Amino acid sequence: MTDHVIIERPEAHPGVQVIRFNRPEKKNAITRAMYAAMTAALAAANTDPAVRVTAFLGTEGCFSAGNDMADFLAFAMGGSMGTEVIDFLKALATHEKPLVSGVDGLAIGIGTTIHLHCDQTIASDRSQFRTPFVDLALVPEAASSLIVPQVMGHQRAFALLAAGDAFSAAEAREAGLIRAVVAPAEVETATLSLADRLAAKPPEALAIARKLLRGEQSAVLARIEVEAKFFAERLQSAEARAAFEAFMRR
Repeated sequence: MTDHVIIERPEAHPGVQVIRFNRPEKKNAITRAMYAAMTAALAAANTDPAVRVTAFLGTEGCFSAGNDMADFLAFAMGGSMGTEVIDFLKALATHEKPLVSGVDGLAIGIGTTIHLHCDQTIASDRSQFRTPFVDLALVPEAASSLIVPQVMGHQRAFALLAAGDAFSAAEAREAGLIRAVVAPAEVETATLSLADRLAAKPPEALAIARKLLRGEQSAVLARIEVEAKFFAERLQSAEARAAFEAFMRR
């Protein structure tokens, strides 16, 4: 597995599994090994009655800068992308138990779209949500092209996913992307407190309520597949290679 993702079952928070990004020197950019570790943790949570809620957390000042650019560049130059990313996205979209997340600072690319599949997200007032897919000659992922217009409407969805505009925590809350905004020092406490409250509820009733609210999964899974096809094609385009090489030279 990888030390860049820490899977915890805190004694002080019974029923809660924490998936914590732990690669601060790279702004928690997500590698293939990190995706695999998170997929395994979600699968384990689904089958373990002791886990009632999973919480995603980052490090101080950064949730995640998105997918590791070296992986993108390697694929663009003819390497294998593997199945780790799409395996994680499907595991996220089909997870059977509540998901919560806490964001402090940067939430870029998948660092933003992961929250579309969370039931509640807490963010610090210094957080920034941005998806620079088109700036990298890519396209939206994680079924964001389906979910974000439903949540935000076309205008704000276009601003986030196509124009690549940054959303402050206040703007993200107003748009319906996140639940609440707190001070940076309160993010983890507030997120785990929220997870505790959910973990204390009758699990079967909560699971049914969540399933009813989220609706049919087939459209989300189908959009993940369509986006992935375009994403793979774009990764091997000449303009994407140029964008990645420019990014790596920074």
